Amino acid sequence: MRQASPVLAVRGATKRFGGLVAVNAMDFDVAEHQVMGLIGPNGSGKSTTLNLISGALPLTAGTISLRGTPISGLPAQTITRKGVSRTFQLVRLLPSMTVLDNVVAGAVFGHRRLWGAEARAQAETLLERVGLGGQGHLPVGQLTYIDTKRVELARTLAGDPKLLLLDEWLAGLNPTELQIGIDLIRSLRDEGRTIILVEHVMDAIRSLCDRCVVMAAGTKIAEGTPAEVLSDAEVIRAYLGDDDA
Repeated sequence: MRQASPVLAVRGATKRFGGLVAVNAMDFDVAEHQVMGLIGPNGSGKSTTLNLISGALPLTAGTISLRGTPISGLPAQTITRKGVSRTFQLVRLLPSMTVLDNVVAGAVFGHRRLWGAEARAQAETLLERVGLGGQGHLPVGQLTYIDTKRVELARTLAGDPKLLLLDEWLAGLNPTELQIGIDLIRSLRDEGRTIILVEHVMDAIRSLCDRCVVMAAGTKIAEGTPAEVLSDAEVIRAYLGDDDA
């Protein structure tokens, strides 16, 4: 039986900053409705890889394709409109706007390009979805840390992306918030969304991911199910330590 083409195909993706090779000939696929974990120690090139996929940085070499169509070399806003949307390690909200208007911005400029009352209705639905129903009138400056992350996630979802990139979305949460965050991402997975998850929280990787790519020093050192990569001797040496084997 012929296998369906991947949502995302990364082939030989390389990024150099002068003499530094931040990402070195990365190859991986992300299938429809799959949650792919991208893990590795700090400085291994994970966020740079997301920046290459989303168009925030140009490739030095290689190609990235969305549903068989090359997107590498396109501006970030064009890639967003083609259906790739992301969150950031440091939450980036529009500080002069309300919670609702921040999410409306995602609907207006995202993949589906909603406007007016339809965009506002979508934003209100998504705020309810992430646990912020009835709080759309608030200035973003009044939000707690996890709630700023919820707003950013709702804004990212507002464009109805084909591929969702989450860059350490769970970072900095206390244990209670962390469980809420994992449950929220799990619910997105259960909806059938396709996600790349850059994460250091191993409980999240184990419970959310179908497959993982492990990076070290810009290079892929392992790929497989969470159970396979987290028991790999090279991964343990590079990143996890014996306690997480």
